[in-house]
Amino acid sequence: MREAWLPLAVLAALGVAPLLGFGGSYELTLLARAMILGMAAVSLAFLVGGAGLVSLGHAAAVGVGAYAVAILDAHGVTDAARVVPAAIGAAAVFSMLTGAIAIRTSGVHFIMITLAFGQMAFFTASSLAAYGGDDGYTLYSRTEVAGTRLLENRLVFHYLCLGLLALTWAACAMLLASRFGRVLRAARENAQRVEAVGLAPYPFRLVGYTLAGAMGGLAGFLLANATEFVSPATLSWQRSGELLFMVILGGAGRLWGAILGALVFVLLETWLAQQMQHWKLVFGPLLVLAVIFLRGGLAGVVARRHG
Repeated sequence: MREAWLPLAVLAALGVAPLLGFGGSYELTLLARAMILGMAAVSLAFLVGGAGLVSLGHAAAVGVGAYAVAILDAHGVTDAARVVPAAIGAAAVFSMLTGAIAIRTSGVHFIMITLAFGQMAFFTASSLAAYGGDDGYTLYSRTEVAGTRLLENRLVFHYLCLGLLALTWAACAMLLASRFGRVLRAARENAQRVEAVGLAPYPFRLVGYTLAGAMGGLAGFLLANATEFVSPATLSWQRSGELLFMVILGGAGRLWGAILGALVFVLLETWLAQQMQHWKLVFGPLLVLAVIFLRGGLAGVVARRHG
């Protein structure tokens, strides 16, 4: 609770940003993208920091959620009451089925299996010719809410993303603070000791992996609506690597660090792309240096200065 004001301050800053000169369509689109990726990064931080499961295929859950929106859109289903549960459910089922196999391994083997499952999902999406294949699929319109085009309003969409980001962070924080979360953290430190007290780590990890995937599916729903476009690139291992980098940059030990990491990642990437043509030659080394020299990530630096 002592550090609760730090993530609340970040969320409050995002809340007042449209009122402080960042209410243009470009700024709102940029902030929405950062918050959506922040949601996906928070769900990944729940796995990395809470369960010790470093997944390199988390973007697949986000992509499955996004493709659920696209497939339903192609068949004329655009009502949020059906689209949102479908996106969350599809991502949760994907995570549960792949996690049932991946979680039986650990360390590098777990990383490589999640990478393999992510690439399988990527190539499956690429083969869906009815939904654009490699070229992707453009939504006819954003998802309807109670028969209205409410999500077409950029300001409404901004606050929807903010609200769901806050809900995702709060849900993950509550889960980690619960008995369930304590078992996850204990299994991360010493699985044999958890088994010795009569608890099996596997089902706890599988439930955690499934929940993280469901949150990723919710982020996928928002991402599909934000861009009104879905492509296999959403499921690629490069996107999973970016999400993992956001978690590390923000500070893997703190959930809200993932939000900070996503914001800095997206804003820095956008600013550098505007300044130079070969911006990736600068962007990559900057991120590497930040990870090396910022002990505990950006969240750790902020916490030490205001602790």
